[in-house]
Amino acid sequence: MTNLYDALSARFPEDRSKTALDLADGRRISYGGLEAASARIANLLRRLGVAPGDRVMVQVDKSPEVVSLYLGCLRAGAVYLPINTAYTRGEVAYFAGDSEPALVICQPARLVEIEAVAQPVGARAVLTLGAAGEGTLPEAVAAESDSFETLPRGPDDLAAILYTSGTTGRSKGAMLSHDNLLSNALTLHDYWGFRPDDVLLHALPIFHTHGLFVATNCALLAGATMLFQPKFDAAEALRLLPRATVMMGVPTFYVRLLEQEGLTEELCRGMRLFISGSAPLLVDTFEQFRQRTGHTILERYGMTETNMNTSNPLDGERRAGTVGFPLPGVSLRVVDDNAKSLPPGQIGVLEVKGPNVFKGYWRMLEKTAAEFRADGFFITGDVGVVDDRGYVSIVGRAKDLIISGGFNIYPKEVESLIDAIPGVEESAVIGLPHPDFGEAVAAVVKMHPGAAPLDPAAVQAALQDQLARFKQPKAVFVVAEIPRNAMGKVQKAALRAQYQNTFTA
Repeated sequence: MTNLYDALSARFPEDRSKTALDLADGRRISYGGLEAASARIANLLRRLGVAPGDRVMVQVDKSPEVVSLYLGCLRAGAVYLPINTAYTRGEVAYFAGDSEPALVICQPARLVEIEAVAQPVGARAVLTLGAAGEGTLPEAVAAESDSFETLPRGPDDLAAILYTSGTTGRSKGAMLSHDNLLSNALTLHDYWGFRPDDVLLHALPIFHTHGLFVATNCALLAGATMLFQPKFDAAEALRLLPRATVMMGVPTFYVRLLEQEGLTEELCRGMRLFISGSAPLLVDTFEQFRQRTGHTILERYGMTETNMNTSNPLDGERRAGTVGFPLPGVSLRVVDDNAKSLPPGQIGVLEVKGPNVFKGYWRMLEKTAAEFRADGFFITGDVGVVDDRGYVSIVGRAKDLIISGGFNIYPKEVESLIDAIPGVEESAVIGLPHPDFGEAVAAVVKMHPGAAPLDPAAVQAALQDQLARFKQPKAVFVVAEIPRNAMGKVQKAALRAQYQNTFTA
């Protein structure tokens, strides 16, 4: 019976005065401070009648108080349910109706609208928390005791529910247990060599697996210090790098850092590790960063439903365009449309199995059953390939597969060639409805800053001798920006919607 909080706090520094969170405004929160604040939160939850297993839905700005709130929920046995701050009232209403939270924490400015969607589904209270630590939640916990006996939890008891982005249909609540999160945190802590003297530059949002579970849990397990930034700012990150030893980011962070003239090998001499995830890292970004800093970015692969599945090695070759090897304890296979395992070098759907894999989708038994094989492997929906050395590469999402005239086309293959055209920063290849072929390939292209826009015909000409005719884009759109979500993933569903009538109008 191990509560995730107990496992984390057992590794806190013996000297609880050590800084856990070093904040942008100059404040410092100690490990002892986190213990006391999380105890007050847990006591408040108990006083409000939040029972073990009840959901606490949280839609607030990043702040140190949110870390205490997360830890307090763990201690009280509540299920932590973070929501992207960009979600609208209608989206929040869906999450509230689906999860039926016992308590909701929201931004002060949104209290009235969130009360309107939370109270009808049985929430006992709606409290507020602002970016500067203000609100009715801090007021309510001020009088609570700073000691609390953490509730024991079983390995399958839920610690959190994270909703998927819902780019294809209804958002699903991924149920993550205490053991799911603990097993993955322990594995990553060891695999990436986390130490007590590490200083993590933490500029990720914490409503998502990457910033909340991967970054925060790894740092807490190590008894390390986090430079806890409210959001990513390239100039500020550059200023902080000499104080840090580890940075976790999405590819956009590294692209923005490369735009800073001050990014040099000398500036990064104290850094131990740069990690990238949540979206594919372009090979060009990977190579540029190595040339500028002398550091090779470690890319890894995970999902909301599984936490981290694979990683390039801490010691050993980190290969551009790959996400490394399956983590210790994680099994990974590539299968065809008939669920038959494929040999190295063949492209198929990735399936994974391990203690990191979630317990299923909240209140969606049929969907859960459909996503798991009889032998316990989870069907990720990601398309990938394993090379003869065991390195895993992600080709794309199964839903992004293009079928044109009966032929399968993997967007990544086309994107890699377009990205290699001089002046192109990145591209997104999508399938659009076509009266003759069912779907036709289209490419959305973004140029490097300062580069002259390419004529679409020039892009098509550059690919003529490199791709079979059915793979070549029949339309090219040169744009200022390619849409991404908060974690840096290209929003291909939005692009398909925008250009859906290109061949059928």
